[in-house]
Amino acid sequence: VVSGGAEVETLQVKQIMEEAVTRKFVHEDSSHIIALCGVVEACLLHMLKRRAAGFLRTDKVAALFTKVGKTYAIAGDICKKVQELQQQVESRQGSTTSKTPVLTPQAIKHIWVRTALIEKVLDKIVQYIVDNCSKYYEKEALLADPVCGPILASLLVGPCALEYTKLKTADHFWTDPSADELVQRHRIHGVHGRQDSPSKRPALGIRKRHSSGSTSEDRFAASAREYVESLHQNSRTHLLYGKNNVLVQPKDDLEAIPGYLSLHQSADSLTLKWTPNQLMNGTLGDSELEKSIYWDYALIVPLSQIVCIHCHQQRESRWTLVLVSQDGTQKPPLHFPQGGHLLAFLSCLENGLLPRGQLEPPLWSQQGKVFPKLRKRNSNKSVDLEEMSAEDTSTDYVFRIIYPGHKHDNSKCFCCITMICDPVTYHVTIMCLHRTPLKMLCESMKRQIISRAFYGWLAYCRHLSTVRTHLSALVNHTIIPPDKPSSAAGGLTKEVWSKYQKDRKNYKELELLRKVYYGGVQHDIRKEVWPFLLGHYKFGMAKKEMDQVDEEIALRYEKVMAEWKACEVIVKQREKESHSATLAKFSSGSSIDSHVQRLIHRDSTISNDVSVPSQNLYVAVCVCVVGVFISVDETDSAEQDSKCQEDPTFTVVSADTPAAVAAVEQQSVEFDSPDSGLPSSRNYSVASGILSSIDDGQSSAVLQPQDSVAEEQLCSQVDYLMDVASVCAASYTVSHNLHAITSLFMASTYIGFQIGFNIIELLDAVALNLHRIDKDVQRCDRNYWYFTADNLEKLRNVMCSYVWEHLEVGYVQGMCDLLAPLMVILDNDQLAYSCFSHLMKRMSQNFPNGGAMDTHFANMRSLIQILDSELFELMHQNGDYTHFYFCYRWFLLDFKRELLYEDVFTVWEVIWAAKHISSEHFVLFIALALVEVYREIIRDNNMDFTDIIKFFNEMAEHHNAQEILRIARDLVYKVQTLIENK
Repeated sequence: VVSGGAEVETLQVKQIMEEAVTRKFVHEDSSHIIALCGVVEACLLHMLKRRAAGFLRTDKVAALFTKVGKTYAIAGDICKKVQELQQQVESRQGSTTSKTPVLTPQAIKHIWVRTALIEKVLDKIVQYIVDNCSKYYEKEALLADPVCGPILASLLVGPCALEYTKLKTADHFWTDPSADELVQRHRIHGVHGRQDSPSKRPALGIRKRHSSGSTSEDRFAASAREYVESLHQNSRTHLLYGKNNVLVQPKDDLEAIPGYLSLHQSADSLTLKWTPNQLMNGTLGDSELEKSIYWDYALIVPLSQIVCIHCHQQRESRWTLVLVSQDGTQKPPLHFPQGGHLLAFLSCLENGLLPRGQLEPPLWSQQGKVFPKLRKRNSNKSVDLEEMSAEDTSTDYVFRIIYPGHKHDNSKCFCCITMICDPVTYHVTIMCLHRTPLKMLCESMKRQIISRAFYGWLAYCRHLSTVRTHLSALVNHTIIPPDKPSSAAGGLTKEVWSKYQKDRKNYKELELLRKVYYGGVQHDIRKEVWPFLLGHYKFGMAKKEMDQVDEEIALRYEKVMAEWKACEVIVKQREKESHSATLAKFSSGSSIDSHVQRLIHRDSTISNDVSVPSQNLYVAVCVCVVGVFISVDETDSAEQDSKCQEDPTFTVVSADTPAAVAAVEQQSVEFDSPDSGLPSSRNYSVASGILSSIDDGQSSAVLQPQDSVAEEQLCSQVDYLMDVASVCAASYTVSHNLHAITSLFMASTYIGFQIGFNIIELLDAVALNLHRIDKDVQRCDRNYWYFTADNLEKLRNVMCSYVWEHLEVGYVQGMCDLLAPLMVILDNDQLAYSCFSHLMKRMSQNFPNGGAMDTHFANMRSLIQILDSELFELMHQNGDYTHFYFCYRWFLLDFKRELLYEDVFTVWEVIWAAKHISSEHFVLFIALALVEVYREIIRDNNMDFTDIIKFFNEMAEHHNAQEILRIARDLVYKVQTLIENK
């Protein structure tokens, strides 16, 4: 409870500080403020004494603050402030004229802590309570904890230093909701948005900031109310015309719906709006208003997009108006009630277009505006328009909206424009009686159609060329369906696996992988299947061959373990001596002369625990011990055993110089063997290289030419080195670890040559990697049931063994995350070691020493640009995070930290099988699927780079893995079909 409370408060403080940095201020009604107040209250109430909480008080926080306020002046001031606020709230609640309360219900709920936070004294009050915790809390309480109590108080210093505002800015309700809240809102409000409607409601024009967040549910309703209110006269727009009960038929299968038609003029635009009466009459509640399907039927038409207005008179003097846009599409017909309402609308429209535009032909002025009298198409009379009878005048009109300075073809022949109107659908076909312009128009349209078709075909060919160039290497060109020869949706089950084990030779490997790719592996058989998927076994292997592979891996693992464990002993002793030397240096105030230090170590004794004399002698031990082992083996082992038993701790005894030199020469010859696999030492003397490292102040073991060392110096120092190495060999013989230390020193020398290390640098590298591994192992999935102390030790052994073999790369943070699921499933050190080694052949390229990560980012850009260009443009506009750096952790760990453990197993085995079935780069499609799942949320909230990182961090372990895999498979199939040009 103690650690959990501290972690939760840390998270809330972090979110508030992020909001302050992002938005430059924090609003008092921010959801993060309320969340922090709730967490602080929970901490304050944890194991609070009943006397401090009050026996009859229901509000224990109020009782605590009141009690503290009696002895602490700052807390007393907060009590007075809270009482004033509570009185204001009560007076507002009793008043019928006041609409807006002083505080929101959530703020009232946490009024004590919130007021102290806004007044910037909460940290001081909590610190005072921590300092006097014995008066208010039990001994086991959170604030009584000597560590967590002060930490909790310190965490509040940051929030108490921020500036909080009450200003109702355009986005003050945007309070960076959590990822779960965004997903929930999308599920609630995204249903109607996916419906195909001929008059789909555009966005309500809510002003969004350029960073994260979305509105709360009540804010959606408020926006809907603001939209309805904007239909009336306001300071931003002028209402030119308004008429209720104008009918619109939004769909062919629906009846006409009455609504409110309004014409609005702003500084630079003219807009026509039609809103269903159901949204206008206030019969819907706030939540119903926002969710209403009638929003899909509302019309918002900028008249700058309209070129023609067709008016058709129906029976009983009812008029229908049809708007035709620039691309030729027609808006749903508007049916005006009886009377002169259409003429009044056109008159207001004509006035609203001035001075930039006008109607053509204009309305006539005869004691007010009237329709122009135009000749019918079937009228052959040549009389003047004024002399035409009522029967000969047209009841259908077409008006164009023109703007001075723009070219209008055939403007002179508008007087003879006629139309064919379907009386049922009101579809308008505009025709001109002049044949020559009509012929020219047809020729022009013909050229345009052919030109568009050609350029469309050319763009499609270029698109396919881009796809083939950039994406062809990302997928397998052979499409393997999920239903042939049989459905693979069930995955690899225990029954199918048992059939394979009975008939290993004849059962097809591809069929097993197909089932894994489309359905995963049944959990009971994962321990048996994963070694095949990772390459430890080959499909079709007999039981005998598999046992042989296991034996080889076991021997290799034991050998590697012995090598690095022996080196670990040296590293620990080296660190111990370094620490002792540092302490001695600080205690004496001066450094110890290196020659004196060497003499002291030479006279020291060595125990059976392999206490190596000094740092400079590690080089001697590493190079000379093999030769000493040979001389030790030639002596009588029984004599050595008795000697060791008589004197467990003995001093160094010098060996003869010729024997030592011979041993070194013998080892030099062995290193020069072509079968040894080690670099040639023909031109170098090992002993001469050691002398350079033993020299005063030097720790380098770089080999020097043999001629550079005087014979006398060589003999004396080799004599000294052989003495020390002999004692080390004897002590290891006593501890029955001779084989291990021999392997260690041969491997150490080999690794040092291979990766360009000298021996001291090698020990430094091992020490650094061991430190990193120990640090990560202790915190690796510590909340998962499998990782007990024993299993964490196994994980460390496997990781150290792998790193010992790849010391040129070393340990990088994240490797433990990749090994942990293998340990959980396989539960076998040797098997996990082998499978992890195979896994790292691919995954090691994602770490900093490899170059795969940049390739992943580039491929992601190509994929999303081709498969979802709209989202790519959105990402480019909102801060340009098309670099996809937010995917780094996904690729580095194969989505291990994004999913639950059980989902990690499924996703990993699908990735391994996808290499043979659909794509070697299936991780790219999983990453793209993750983005596509939350595409609408990213788009609707205008997320920038910071927002999307925050969103996916909060969504970790909350994803639907099956849905993501399904989308990823579909994306692979889509690219495959594009490449095949189907």
